[in-house]
Amino acid sequence: MALIPVYHVVPSYYSVDPDHDAVAEPIIMGQFVALDASGYVTVAGVTNPLGIAGDSLATDTGYSPYSADVIISSGGHTRSTSNRVSDYFDETRGSGKMTVYHSGGEFYTDQYMSGQTWTPGALAYSSSTGKITTTNGGSGIIVGRIIEGPGDYPSGVPGTDVQGSMALGQYVRFKLNL
Repeated sequence: MALIPVYHVVPSYYSVDPDHDAVAEPIIMGQFVALDASGYVTVAGVTNPLGIAGDSLATDTGYSPYSADVIISSGGHTRSTSNRVSDYFDETRGSGKMTVYHSGGEFYTDQYMSGQTWTPGALAYSSSTGKITTTNGGSGIIVGRIIEGPGDYPSGVPGTDVQGSMALGQYVRFKLNL
């Protein structure tokens, strides 16, 4: 999971290129995206962010589409689950469209640049790889404001996740301004 909406104002759906090479150029949920000259969704650079991807277009063999083990008790017991076996993490395959959030909202994302200063209230930008950053790449296009820097996102398992003892990973919380 790379994007956790806290709240959002407008999600739209934009077409993805049916010939897009999702192995060489994956689009990961939580990255900033733009539209290319043909009107297809692509990873945004520093000058053209449209919104933030709500789906993934990634078929890299580094992803395991078959199962994930989830912790189901305070004793650490796990259970295997089936994980989108039909599309191998290409969440756009069925419709040919990608969810793109824009027009405001708050989100957690694990698609961020490391080595940044994450001051609450700081301006946020899109990096050349579509990740959230606090460094202006020269475009001046502000995509949001930082609410919290990288930190553990609690698993939310009632009675088990005690004061962040089980985290889903490191996420940045930000307010979207696009």
